Amino acid sequence: MDDHLGPDGSAGGRVVPVYALTRGRTRSSGRDMPIESLVSVTEHGQRSVASLDIEYRRIVELGRRVVSLVEIAFALRVPVGVARVLVSDLAGCGHLVIHAPPPLEANGGPSQELLGRLLDGLRAR
Repeated sequence: MDDHLGPDGSAGGRVVPVYALTRGRTRSSGRDMPIESLVSVTEHGQRSVASLDIEYRRIVELGRRVVSLVEIAFALRVPVGVARVLVSDLAGCGHLVIHAPPPLEANGGPSQELLGRLLDGLRAR
């Protein structure tokens, strides 16, 4: 069974197919957005939420507290790729801020700078 379908096999009340939400786009605009990225709403997003389409409005409402891209996908019952495109749209219009994790080193580990800040923080305790 598809993770995005309800127990009865329905799309959870969705009338529009998920690819229509993104107008067929499969990639987000702007910078790369890893699935562990966090999202928060801006003041502009809070003020203009009423003028947004329902999916966009839901994402902005979720972003009132810092929320992950994966949580947004789960709440909307869409694949993470679809959530990534929608979040990217909102960020591009100034409704959301994307907090991406720090980049990794070539070996896949955290940077020396990040490890140094972590060590400094631990020593300060």
